[in-house]
Amino acid sequence: MSTLSQAMLINGLVLFAVLEADLGSHRKVGVFRILRPLLLAAAIVPLFAKGLTTHGDGLTLEIAASVAGLLAGLAATSLMRVYSSPRTGRPVTRAGFGYASLWIVVIGARAAFSYGSEHWFGTQLGHWMISHQITVDAITDSLILMAVSMTLTRTLGLATRAFGTHRLASAGAAHN
Repeated sequence: MSTLSQAMLINGLVLFAVLEADLGSHRKVGVFRILRPLLLAAAIVPLFAKGLTTHGDGLTLEIAASVAGLLAGLAATSLMRVYSSPRTGRPVTRAGFGYASLWIVVIGARAAFSYGSEHWFGTQLGHWMISHQITVDAITDSLILMAVSMTLTRTLGLATRAFGTHRLASAGAAHN
């Protein structure tokens, strides 16, 4: 499988998994909803990551991509409302157009970069990579790290907020 095909597969899997799990209202927060993205990340990294760069501009690129993923994950988390279900008292979420748009824009930008690197600006990217001593593997790993850190940040944020919401609702019910 080509690097471009791998990137498109990862982008598609992440987008599908996140939107399928999160889009809409009253989406139950259970163990599977928290574990699925963690398992997806655990499968993606060993299959597609080539080996993290440990020095130079390649390491800087990987760190920057991880931070960008973290920030995008925090933004996604802020666009998802977590609340207690009026029927069950269990944590549920609501995510709408803004949430879906953020994921589509971020993943679309990664996909456009991957496609563009082979079809639109490959020569310029190659010159930049040579002048900064960055390998193709470092770029691939950076895109994977960005996707994984965004997904993990969203998942950990969801778990933290859902647990806090459930705990607060349980405490409130105990006081009544």
